[in-house]
Amino acid sequence: MTTANTQVARDYIENIWNKGKTEDAAKYIADDLIQHNPNLADGRKPLVEFIDSTRGQLPGLRFDIRRTAAEGDLVFVHSLFLPAAGQRGLAVIDVFRIQDGVIAEHWDLNEAVPETTASGREIV
Repeated sequence: MTTANTQVARDYIENIWNKGKTEDAAKYIADDLIQHNPNLADGRKPLVEFIDSTRGQLPGLRFDIRRTAAEGDLVFVHSLFLPAAGQRGLAVIDVFRIQDGVIAEHWDLNEAVPETTASGREIV
């Protein structure tokens, strides 16, 4: 099940965020999505409105998935979010709880990608 759940999360990010196909949101997001992002209300509709608005302001945005992990019904996605070409972007970790083949719950954290790090390694 973890492989199928990971594919749901990957497909959601690629199709809904990267390609902007929010008309397909019901394929990936539960109508009664439980949202832990402090800026978003629960439900599919507020998330779709947010995605459409964000893509309207940042039409070149892209999530570059770097790694995933899954345990039970949870999928963890570590991505580089690029609002536009040439920007350093944000390191993002999304946690999705998958239920009945769709995202039922979501948490996320992000951090600006710094110019340099003490170790010399990227954070994403």
